Amino acid sequence: MYQKSYPVQSIMGELFGIGQSQANEWIHTLLPILKQALDDLGYEPERDPKKFRKSEQSQKDAVDSIIDGTERRRQRPKEAKKQAIHYSGKKKTHSDKNVVIATVKKKRVSFLSQTYPGKTHDKKVAETENIAYPKHITLHKQYLRQN
Repeated sequence: MYQKSYPVQSIMGELFGIGQSQANEWIHTLLPILKQALDDLGYEPERDPKKFRKSEQSQKDAVDSIIDGTERRRQRPKEAKKQAIHYSGKKKTHSDKNVVIATVKKKRVSFLSQTYPGKTHDKKVAETENIAYPKHITLHKQYLRQN
């Protein structure tokens, strides 16, 4: 739940009947375990754009993949300069942004970029990452409808 909707830790505490500090402890204890489990099962996305080509080379489900930018809200920074950087211009929100590549067939997230301020355009993030793609991948900008 924490990874998907990223609630404030005090809310997490209320939901599970614990204090904010204990919620913080559990989050920091369980996140590395989750990360290791995903890696062991082969579900953790590649984070290094230069290694992406090699990691996807043998993946048959990667033939049709989608690239898209994702934004997640963040607390509004107090400092004016940081506010301007993280202000996305959409719905008056402050956010962080990542570029994601996912396979169409298995809906597997195969690449997750570094995090950028919400003001950064998706195309600029993709260009900055300089992702090395395998030759057999067809990269789509939006979801394909399957008949």
